[in-house]
Amino acid sequence: MIIMKQTEGKKKKKKQKQKKPRIALISTHGYVAADPPLGAPDTGGQVVFVLELAKKLSQFGFKVDVLTRRFEKQPEKEDIAKGVRLIRIPCGSKDFVPKEYLHEYIPEWVRRTLEYIRSNSLEYIFINSHYWDAGIAGDSLASRLGIPHVHTPHSLGAWKKEQMETDYPDSKEHFEEKYNFSCRIRNETNIYRNADLVIATTPIQVDKLEDEYSVPKGKIQMIPPGYDDNRFFPVGEPSRQAAREMLDFSGEVIFAVSRLASNKGLDLLIDAFAVTAERRENAKLVLAIGHEDRSESEEAIYQNLLELRSKHGLEDRVSFRGFIPDEELADYYRASDLFVLSSRYEPFGMTIIEAMASGTPTVVTVHGGLYRVLDYGVHTLFADPFDREDLGITMVKALRYRSLRRRLAKAGAELARSRFTWTGIAQQMLNALESRQNDAQTLQVKPRDD
Repeated sequence: MIIMKQTEGKKKKKKQKQKKPRIALISTHGYVAADPPLGAPDTGGQVVFVLELAKKLSQFGFKVDVLTRRFEKQPEKEDIAKGVRLIRIPCGSKDFVPKEYLHEYIPEWVRRTLEYIRSNSLEYIFINSHYWDAGIAGDSLASRLGIPHVHTPHSLGAWKKEQMETDYPDSKEHFEEKYNFSCRIRNETNIYRNADLVIATTPIQVDKLEDEYSVPKGKIQMIPPGYDDNRFFPVGEPSRQAAREMLDFSGEVIFAVSRLASNKGLDLLIDAFAVTAERRENAKLVLAIGHEDRSESEEAIYQNLLELRSKHGLEDRVSFRGFIPDEELADYYRASDLFVLSSRYEPFGMTIIEAMASGTPTVVTVHGGLYRVLDYGVHTLFADPFDREDLGITMVKALRYRSLRRRLAKAGAELARSRFTWTGIAQQMLNALESRQNDAQTLQVKPRDD
């Protein structure tokens, strides 16, 4: 293991108490917290990914620091789990900064973080950064500390730009201002070139990293996100019915959970559900969408969803549940007859894995990477959310044929447990890093003088 090679000197001192090797995970945007407000701006699957990965790495014998940006009235430190702590370093103003523009403050964040690391005599064996804003920070810190840098993009600017221009050609001229694509892609290219290992979450991301960013194949490792198998698992029919009664579910329930963001395609899902509702008189759509403290852009999306519901006359068949606490989410999956991921663009889609793991049949958007990992008609069904008839009829088929639902539920849960647990994901990352260290000393980096 990589950690063994870096602690051999300490082993010679038998009487000296051994220190656990320490890892830094960097995720600078959004509301990162031990109990994160999922659905808040820029706070979704990536935050869950980082926290769960940190917990599993600690179970492998590491101490883990999750480094993020401090803003508003957040505390400087927070314990996440045994051996895992959250450290917040301020930069810029005390206000929330959208992830598209956080890069402007990253040099200040790096300077302050480096001061914190040195003043507290912290030693990390490697850094794992998440998304491009944290990637800039991880690249700089790793170079100055002389340690390996592992980067997990989560999504790719070039791919998102391509999808957005295809799906919204009339709004193309506004994308640069809104998404800062030029700056993002330029920084991503630099991050991937300098990183010791780039972790792609889907086969499509591997292709895009090679084709769009010219990343050598040997530097890329495909490792999917994971799920907590202690929370998400199938239950028997009596337990499922108890959950339905507790949640006041009746009829054929189609469920979706998402942040209030345009790329999540909730408007497309309501449009498609209108097709489903014409053919399944007991079908209902339950949307768990974000939180009550909505930003101006989120409020606009929410009002649009209300208008769509009214336009189709579905007020009594489409309901909004708002934010769902983590401890209740598994019951929502289990109580539902179908879970749908309708994103316009989706790098992976962790909620699909959680739903599958809970024994719930699923429908997956074709505008993302996950569908290439799954088998149609075995683990899930695919549909194009831009084609309301395609998505609507696909949902009808899943509700109409009981044998199909049973097959999807059984095979989906088996696949999730065999390939997507957080324990397996953490082990894959450590193995990939160790492999690169063993291959031609690729992780021997020197600190910069600046």
